[in-house]
This record gives sequence, C-alpha cells and structure tokens, in this order.
Amino acid sequence: MSSTDPTLTAAQVLAELRTCVGRAHGLHVRDLVARITGRSTPAPAQERRAREHVAALRLQGEHICGKPDTGYFMAATAAELDETCRYLRSRAVSGLRIESRLRQVSLAALLGQLALSDNDTPKNNANS
Repeated sequence: MSSTDPTLTAAQVLAELRTCVGRAHGLHVRDLVARITGRSTPAPAQERRAREHVAALRLQGEHICGKPDTGYFMAATAAELDETCRYLRSRAVSGLRIESRLRQVSLAALLGQLALSDNDTPKNNANS
C-alpha cells in the first residue's frame, strides 16, 4: 500500500460485514474493500489485508461466513455457519492430505503426529 492508500482495520472490516447478514448479502473481498475505502478499484494489498482481518476475526469467534462463490457475510442462520465450517474443514483436510503425501505417511499417522505435537506445546494457564 502506498502512503496515500487508507489503512484497513479489523474494526472497519467487521463493521462493514455486520451490514451483510446472510448469504444473499455476501460481499466479495474487492467489493468489501471498495465499500470501506470508497475506491472502485482497491489495491491488491488492501484485499490481502482484508482477508487477514477476516481470518483474525474468525479466530476471535466472529461468525463470518463465506466461500469464493458467495463472498463474505455474517451468518444469519446456524445452517450458514455450518456450511462455512464444512468448507473450512474440507480445505484443512485437503492441505493435510497433501502434507501426508509429501511426507510419505498416512493421513492417520500425520494426524497422530499433530496430536502429539499439540500435547507437547506448553499451555499458558495458572496450573502450568
């Protein structure tokens, strides 16, 4: 982004997405950024930043749904949220399947390795 491009914030992305409730109101990232910045052709860096904000907001538990064919929107129903969760899971499993082939181990073995590595990660709690 150049110094003349407005900086996108997570708060702006969330505020705009809260006006887009339900699949019928989904916004593709270019349109989302255009609404926030007022520019009809947002910079690719702004689009990447918006996607990063969406990922971070989802990690915070915001019910931001969407797939490439629908654009981003806030869940209006449990079914919309479930559909997005299934989509995200299928992408994750696909990536893990590729990793298992690259490492030449079964997907089950890889998942077992991941579970073990999660158990080895120190927890940040008062009982540690």
